[in-house]
Amino acid sequence: MSNRLENEKSPYLFQHRDNPVDWYPWCREAFQKAADEDKPVFLSIGYSTCHWCHVMAHESFEDAEIAEQLNRDFVCIKVDREERPDIDAVYMAVCQAVTGAGGWPLTIIMTPEQKPFFAGTYFPKQHRYGQPGLKELLKRVADLWKRDREKLLNAGDQIVAAINQGQPSGGNEPNRALLHEAYGLFHRQFDSKWGGFGSAPKFPAPHNLLFLMRYSLLEAAPDALQMAQTTLDAMACGGLQDHIGGGFSRYSTDEKWLVPHFEKMLYDNALLIMAYLKAFQLTKLERYADTARRTANYILRELTDEQGGFYCGQDADSDSVEGKYYVFTPEESEAVLGKEDGRAFNRLYGITAAGNFEGKSIPNRIGQTEDGWQAKDERLQKLYQYRLNRVKLHKDDKILLSWNAWTILALSQAGRILEDDRYLNAARRAQQFIENNMTDQNGRLYLRWRDGEAAHIGQLEDYAVYALALLELYRACFKPEYLNEAICRARQMMELFEDQENGGYFITASDAERLIARPKETYDGALPSGNSVAAMVLQRLAMLTGETEWQEAANRQLGFMVGEITGYPAGSSFALLAMVDALYPHRELICAVNGNVPWELEAYLKENPADELHILIKTADNAALLSQCAPLTRDYPVPEDGAVYYLCENGACKAPVMNFEQLQLISYQRDSNRQ
Repeated sequence: MSNRLENEKSPYLFQHRDNPVDWYPWCREAFQKAADEDKPVFLSIGYSTCHWCHVMAHESFEDAEIAEQLNRDFVCIKVDREERPDIDAVYMAVCQAVTGAGGWPLTIIMTPEQKPFFAGTYFPKQHRYGQPGLKELLKRVADLWKRDREKLLNAGDQIVAAINQGQPSGGNEPNRALLHEAYGLFHRQFDSKWGGFGSAPKFPAPHNLLFLMRYSLLEAAPDALQMAQTTLDAMACGGLQDHIGGGFSRYSTDEKWLVPHFEKMLYDNALLIMAYLKAFQLTKLERYADTARRTANYILRELTDEQGGFYCGQDADSDSVEGKYYVFTPEESEAVLGKEDGRAFNRLYGITAAGNFEGKSIPNRIGQTEDGWQAKDERLQKLYQYRLNRVKLHKDDKILLSWNAWTILALSQAGRILEDDRYLNAARRAQQFIENNMTDQNGRLYLRWRDGEAAHIGQLEDYAVYALALLELYRACFKPEYLNEAICRARQMMELFEDQENGGYFITASDAERLIARPKETYDGALPSGNSVAAMVLQRLAMLTGETEWQEAANRQLGFMVGEITGYPAGSSFALLAMVDALYPHRELICAVNGNVPWELEAYLKENPADELHILIKTADNAALLSQCAPLTRDYPVPEDGAVYYLCENGACKAPVMNFEQLQLISYQRDSNRQ
């Protein structure tokens, strides 16, 4: 017998449709029922590829005894954190305030008025190793609700007050000391032996690596680049990377990057593409391009919807066993490849009789000096085809706008830097999918699409990351339609989310459902925060268009972020990247050309790792639209033949030049003067 989740589109909610627990989705009906029956609300938040969510579901939510307790004493609500990041953000803040930690599954117990008075994460059914069991916890809360409710209500009031405390920020100016402080912290936490920062578990955090690589250029700091390279090499060699099918898992459970938590998420892989591409540009080492290419190919092959959008990710479990899909024994690989090739694979990829993960081996190249096989090697293809016959991994096939935007951004860069139209075409197709399927009749964005249905009004990160992706699409192909759309989305972002009084941007729109708090996120967790991305969007628009509107908006947001991140700037590394143009020399280039983009300029953009050059391309065909986006371009006529380059630096413009060699000479003189 199914519960009220039977018709939900969320894969996570749908997974729980046959639980004996009488689950509701987040809705008014559930809270009204709780009020009418005078019951507390049991809220469980997770996502479909979460291993511990599956464990708790199997141990407790599929258990008749626990279900009886929940159905009798509570009204139960399930939330997919990926579909409702606003609800997740509010109640994760509650959990962190109450327990000092957080994670998923997230367990909250609250009043019918949505005031939380208990918070935690995973609970076993029975008491285990000092951890309370869900069975006894539910009984204790139900008893307190009946006998000492005032105590619970007082706790709820204190929690709500705590998460709504906030001081006005702003009035600060970006300063290089923030970047130096962040670099210093990364340097102190760096694991020089295995790469990464701190101890296990280790997360990729590609935005931190992007910061270090940019810092290495800005400050001529080779140590910053070395930290990024060591980490990128360690992740690519370890079990975190799928050496057979491509793509990266969520995080490493050990310091060596050998044993991952095997779920693969779209956003991790998108940002890792960006990091490996940047390393390739800086070092010209082909191994970084190859890793970026393998990762992009994984997304195109495994996570792309037939209509062009990108799925959320793949589960860690196969046949209810974590990692089973990915591991091999020596005998298995020899049976697939033959004795000679099988033994070579076992030697090159660490497949041993003893194993490195529960008696079997995760393919890895830790400590190897021999070259590994190329991704196109037919032997790896044989292993990949063999692996497809195993019990398939659950695929979360919902399409989230913000995660798709990160992927559009990454694939746009891959298409430009790797000179592969497959990636740029996939990025453009996904952008068209968003416009066709995830935009309402008023031009507002939806957060999620699945099975023909778009749902949930877009939140800050949807608008901010999408605008940034559109700017990257423009940089990849110089079609002003993308620049124009980025401007439209940035204006919507300001109208819907900006806090005009205290600065910054709220997670939710001004007309969104009211929760117990309306938070702003400024900390870069697994992904850069919406406020960090908003700062970068506004600063880039200011540089590209020269319009006062965007510069003033960028100044407000950068000032807000300085106030928020002072004290721990390393926790908002993407915001630091957004501050770079305000702190370091930057250049704007307008190329007025009769015909196509000069090939020399395209080659320069592919090779050049610096991001401080902001480029507009004006042609006779795009002049009208480009002048709407950047009115300053009206003053730059398109020549009758060839191209004219107009280069400006920090508000001072050079004399126009007629060929790329002269432009390079100006750039060389400028770079020499900086030494």
